[in-house]
Amino acid sequence: MPQPQLSVRSARARELAHSLAKRERRTVAEIVERALEEYAAHQTGRSPAAEFYQNLNRRFATDLDLEEILKSERRAHDGVDL
Repeated sequence: MPQPQLSVRSARARELAHSLAKRERRTVAEIVERALEEYAAHQTGRSPAAEFYQNLNRRFATDLDLEEILKSERRAHDGVDL
């Protein structure tokens, strides 16, 4: 199956895509896709998922001793009422 093609009329855009692809050792399609994804994320104000979770972890992460919490809340069951 032939690959879809993108027609670019800007010589500068074509040169940039090809030089980046060569430098990054990626295909031109990968370079264009990544650039468009980054542009879309930037325009909507969204950050990539990895960056979002790093920020979330940095802002709200706390170290908890789960074993200590479980021990403090653990109580023996009284059994069944007969």
